[in-house]
Amino acid sequence: MDPLTQGIVGAAAAQSLKKKNNIIIITLLGFLAGLAPDIDIFIRSKDDPLLFLEYHRHFTHSLIFIPVGGLICSIVFYFIFSRHYQLTFAITYLYSTLGYATHGIIDSLTTYGTQLLWPFADSRIAFNTISVIDPLFTVPIVFLVILAMYNNNSSFAMYAIIWVISYQSIAYIQKERAEASIERYAISQGHKVDSIEAKPSFGNIVLWKVIYTHENNYYINAIRLGYNPKIFSGTSIQKIDIKKDFTWLDKDSQQYKDIERFNWFSNGYLAFDQQNKNIIYDIRFSSLPNSAEGLWGIKVDKNKRNDSHVEYITNRNRSGKRFYQLLEMIFK
Repeated sequence: MDPLTQGIVGAAAAQSLKKKNNIIIITLLGFLAGLAPDIDIFIRSKDDPLLFLEYHRHFTHSLIFIPVGGLICSIVFYFIFSRHYQLTFAITYLYSTLGYATHGIIDSLTTYGTQLLWPFADSRIAFNTISVIDPLFTVPIVFLVILAMYNNNSSFAMYAIIWVISYQSIAYIQKERAEASIERYAISQGHKVDSIEAKPSFGNIVLWKVIYTHENNYYINAIRLGYNPKIFSGTSIQKIDIKKDFTWLDKDSQQYKDIERFNWFSNGYLAFDQQNKNIIYDIRFSSLPNSAEGLWGIKVDKNKRNDSHVEYITNRNRSGKRFYQLLEMIFK
């Protein structure tokens, strides 16, 4: 999720166990530790355009790394400021680890995918219950963490944690409603649903993007969930079969390996651009929830050498205009 949410949830976790210690310093420890796992964004290479995709939300976000991440944070924080406020190293480690622990868990609730089980599994876990940015989720937590500091009372931090759990419970119910509604819609269209997955659209849990598969196609629709749900019909697009669609590529070539890496990153949600078959999009993320036009993708080139990488591309040229269309879908 966004840095503010990660930091403030980490702060709430640290505050929740506050006893007689300085709550402002405890809040700072939790906040900074909650941000720390995203240090992996600096793992990138000019020569390998997909390296940052491969290693973001990787080992620093795994459950087994939490004690190590907490230790690294506590060593840094202790020598920078904790010791100057009479906090022992053990106390610094406790609050740092609490803040650090929340990060990977919160990230796994989004659609992006998080390697929570590294190194035992390389799957990207995504529970798809919240957008990477959701003000309705974040703002109450910020308010409650500030109240906890102002009143020197950890009870407000507990209310923040209750809010996190409650909001995610509501989001899960919304996700189940979205999938059930679109599955009924698909059946009414004469489709046999092989798989279905709902994902919240940007910044809310009212409007959902739902992708289901029928035969060899993805069907993408949006649904607004209120008292009377409304479906926004979308589009269908053929699934990519790497082995069949890229017979012209040497399987030992770097481009072929990059396509497989991008397929792993996207959990298999790949499709060709409709105007350019050399462009492959991750269809999980789009400006509008009933669109197959991904926000990012890769471009292959038949003329490249075997040791050349694909090109990583972004597709946000019309995101401003589509943001207003998104608001209309949510509120009208």
